[in-house]
Amino acid sequence: MTLICVEEHAIDQPIAEAAGPVLAAEAPYLRMQSSSSAPVRRGPGRRPAVELQEALRRGADLGEERIRRMDEHGIDRQIVSWTSPIQLVPADKAIGLCRSANDRLSRAVAAHPDRLQGLAALPWQLPSAAVDELDRAVTGLGLRGVLILGRPGAGFLDDPAYQPVLDRIAALRVPLYVHPFHPVPQVRDAYYTGFNDRVSAELALGAWGWHHEAGIHVLRLILAGVFDRLPGLQVISGHWGEMVPFHLSRLDDVLSPGDTGLSRTITEIYRSHVWVTPSGMFDRPHFDFVRAVVGLDRVIWSTDYPFLHLDGTRAFLDELDLTPEDREKITHRNAEHLFRLAG
Repeated sequence: MTLICVEEHAIDQPIAEAAGPVLAAEAPYLRMQSSSSAPVRRGPGRRPAVELQEALRRGADLGEERIRRMDEHGIDRQIVSWTSPIQLVPADKAIGLCRSANDRLSRAVAAHPDRLQGLAALPWQLPSAAVDELDRAVTGLGLRGVLILGRPGAGFLDDPAYQPVLDRIAALRVPLYVHPFHPVPQVRDAYYTGFNDRVSAELALGAWGWHHEAGIHVLRLILAGVFDRLPGLQVISGHWGEMVPFHLSRLDDVLSPGDTGLSRTITEIYRSHVWVTPSGMFDRPHFDFVRAVVGLDRVIWSTDYPFLHLDGTRAFLDELDLTPEDREKITHRNAEHLFRLAG
């Protein structure tokens, strides 16, 4: 069984350092989270998080240690992305830092072309420069898509300022991974505070808040008519769709095409434009629900390396009641199709 995992991260220290002052002002509570805000108790589907400093160390590596861990756990290929908040970097530094990070990722892919591929970082605070870097990263460096960590700025990607970037992503036929990050500060203050510091931090982050915001991000793209305007645009949503699949029927009931002005129901748009991945949340009820509501044609696999241990990745897949065809879809064929890897 070939296994391709698509939410596998790397850390760019120069970006992290440049973004540090803004991040410290907007979300100082990030330092209180566990490395992935993931469950630490053992049991079916629940793998322990990697200690934060160790995760950061592993994430800095794009070479032999990463490949060795992939070999140990039967992972044939990773689609690697930067989980460093480039959009929080001062604008005068963003372009250079993006270029440097994408160049480094491209070199890692060139060194291990059968094992690694990459998703580009873009200077979202400068949309015209983001279009230029997207072109360079995809057509020049051979990267296979884009990941956005949280919001591009104060708002979301449905803001007309980002239309040229989305237009170009669709034209290049590469996917956009919408990854969670800390919520809007006003939302955090109103919704997630009032408990002890650790509970408030985790509630705003991996326990609930950043998943909810990432789901809102995808819903805003749908409701803004972005997919009606760009029928080729494809996005990826981790953590089993960041809550959205579990509310699709309710969304359809309350927001019909007559209300939204969209060409189809929200569920129909979702099933045509969104790909769902577990991000290391190997929980059987989540899998069963997504299989029933979204369908296995839209599921691709991921482990959330280096923030979660890779233990149990193949064991979970082996225990699923799947036909050989469906197993191949979710372990590699869907990813090969989406990222245009086959052949």
